[in-house]
Amino acid sequence: MNSLELKRTVALDDSWDVIVVGGGPSGCTAATAAAREGARTLLIEATGALGGMGTQGLVPAWCPFSDGERILYGGLAERVFTECKAGMRHVRDEAIHGHIHLDPELLKRIYDDLVCETGAEVLLHTMLCDVNVDEQGGVTSILVANKAGLHAYSAKVYVDGTGDGDLSVWAGAEYETGDEKGVCQPATHCFVLSNVDAYEYQHGPNLYAANSASPVWAILKSGRHPFVKDDHMCTNLIGPGTVGFNAGHIWDVDTADPRNMTAAMMEGRRIAAGIQEALAEFHPRAFAGSYLAATAPLMGIRETRRIVGDYVLTQEDYFARRSFSDEIGRNCYAIDIHTAKDEVEKVKREQKIVVAGRFERYARGESHGVPYRCLLPKGLRNVLIAGRSISTDRVVQASTRVMPVCLMMGEAAGMAAAHAVECGGDVRAIDVQQLRHRLREEGGYLPEV
Repeated sequence: MNSLELKRTVALDDSWDVIVVGGGPSGCTAATAAAREGARTLLIEATGALGGMGTQGLVPAWCPFSDGERILYGGLAERVFTECKAGMRHVRDEAIHGHIHLDPELLKRIYDDLVCETGAEVLLHTMLCDVNVDEQGGVTSILVANKAGLHAYSAKVYVDGTGDGDLSVWAGAEYETGDEKGVCQPATHCFVLSNVDAYEYQHGPNLYAANSASPVWAILKSGRHPFVKDDHMCTNLIGPGTVGFNAGHIWDVDTADPRNMTAAMMEGRRIAAGIQEALAEFHPRAFAGSYLAATAPLMGIRETRRIVGDYVLTQEDYFARRSFSDEIGRNCYAIDIHTAKDEVEKVKREQKIVVAGRFERYARGESHGVPYRCLLPKGLRNVLIAGRSISTDRVVQASTRVMPVCLMMGEAAGMAAAHAVECGGDVRAIDVQQLRHRLREEGGYLPEV
């Protein structure tokens, strides 16, 4: 391939204390917390809305915020969850345990208000392009692109909320991807069906039941709908006659390869249409009159890079329910590794959900700590990471990747970033116990360890 050397001067805005790149759940709470602590904060997001998987990804439900006894993800996470439930009057649900449905349009506005009320500035439709680093591992500036062209921004501290760890990796951080062969969990392109008969959907056969009464198994057995490839069919009523689908799998998706992602998005749209057609045939009382109202602007990515941090949270930590003196929150979500490509035929043959029982699940009230050190990319002086790419092994990543956990760790990262501004930008120089104290003051659940 030929190369082109770029030589140009771009405008540099160096007025920021904290820059957060990525406006998913972790980025939103990071920017909110940093600005709340008094830091001049900029949040940069590549798409046209904040919220990531819950908004642009059309994931139709929250994973549990509760350990079965109490809200575990408090502070800003609990606020987002509570406001989302309160605003869904058409499908009102007072529950706090289990998977609770969400309205993506409502959630966009909740995130807008959450971030902006603290004084943080937001740039949408703005893509990270490059990262400049000094010899001490300090990020000195970032380059972004939007409709105004190329611009550079500089801050004392940066929070990487990109999901793929782009800022950290481009700054030189070590990372791991997938299993020992580099294979990641499958992706899912979520979508919405409207004009669904809500009563029949709620009271008819369960789409995600491991028995012959489920329409999904009938579809698989028929062989007439090739886009229904396995049993993955998580659905939630998100509005009147409107059902959100976290359904279908796409394997071998590489978020770092634009051609691969393009093909995956096109495949996802075909899968969504195929699932609608299959359900109209095999569950007609609910779906005969349904139509495909929307497919997500973002692919639902479960696993990509895991940044190597000062501490790598392991499955041994998870199963020991381990606590840490520097933990910034607790987590109880199950280890959720989805069906691998080589497991699909077993699913069809045995009519068995292979992910169920793959790993031991926590009992009510059990959780483990998430250390602050998992948010510190090794070798980088003024960068914190939050979201699915924090420093864990592959097994634990399948638990910490979900939205409630991301909201929790984002608040901690943003607060820590603001504290690091007062330490010359050094994210390892902050008083972690003071950070924990402030998180408690803001509603975070941090039992004494």
